[in-house]
Amino acid sequence: MVTTLIRRIIQAGFVILAMTVIVFLGVNVIGNPVDILINPDLNQAERLRVIESLGLDRPLWQQYLSFLHGLTEGNFGNSFVYSKPALDVILERLPATLELALCAMVIAIVVGLPLGLYAGLYPNRVSSRVIMTGSILGFSLPTFWVGLMLILLFAVQLGWLPSNGRGETAMLFGVRWSLLTWDGLSHLLLPALNLALFKTSLILRLTRAGVQEVIMQDYVKFARAKGLRENRIILVHILKNLMIPVVTIIGLEFGSLIAFSVVTESIFGWPGMGKLIIDSINLLDRPVIVAYLMMMVVLFVSLNFIIDVCYTLLDPRVRLDGKG
Repeated sequence: MVTTLIRRIIQAGFVILAMTVIVFLGVNVIGNPVDILINPDLNQAERLRVIESLGLDRPLWQQYLSFLHGLTEGNFGNSFVYSKPALDVILERLPATLELALCAMVIAIVVGLPLGLYAGLYPNRVSSRVIMTGSILGFSLPTFWVGLMLILLFAVQLGWLPSNGRGETAMLFGVRWSLLTWDGLSHLLLPALNLALFKTSLILRLTRAGVQEVIMQDYVKFARAKGLRENRIILVHILKNLMIPVVTIIGLEFGSLIAFSVVTESIFGWPGMGKLIIDSINLLDRPVIVAYLMMMVVLFVSLNFIIDVCYTLLDPRVRLDGKG
């Protein structure tokens, strides 16, 4: 087990190293930040001075080696726009995105898992068919349209919830969180619901499909033949055995919530990393873009590693060394 974990960590290190090359080259061959950041009225001498201060006068391979050296120290360089470390710029926005993604995933699990379990156990009921129809809408409706409708209904027409911003925050462990205040929670609810809609439908349909597959297995039939209580059969024999694909989806989709919440953050004016990366792309702020992409690479590699470990906890028959 320990050997397998060490092997997986080494593999993850090679993946991250390969991604440093792809990310760095991909970002640096697109556009020229000098054309956006430098005033065109500057003379040639001042222009060259600014280019040199940004480190853009060096060959690309030297910039990459400098980038790798900075990574070992946790330094992604200074933002061209904010004139401070790019990692600090991202970390300032991370709590807002993290709490939004966390709330959205909690909503998706709390709603999607029980509804999917119910629809799988009682597929012929009218309520189950209504649930599955609703899940199709969750897949089909565009996120930006749902966000606008939520704002129109709950913020404009009913006036129950605010439409943008993060609201009042409170400090915890040196970080500001909206979850700790009622005003912050009211600002958080609409974007979290909007972000959770697709994930809820995904978890719901995956859970239903898992129930339909597991419920036909011999061990479930044998458990019923032994006279076990239905609640025990559902919780121990059905739910536990269908959780492996569900855990995979939850882990990966949580990462996607953090990485790709751009649309929701833009619609609701949520000051998170999604809005930051859009602004950085528009301004070709390369250090911030590279730092953000590398954080996402590390995030997804870590999530895949954690998911593999969770497999062995859910099902002892699954072994990490058997997954290659």
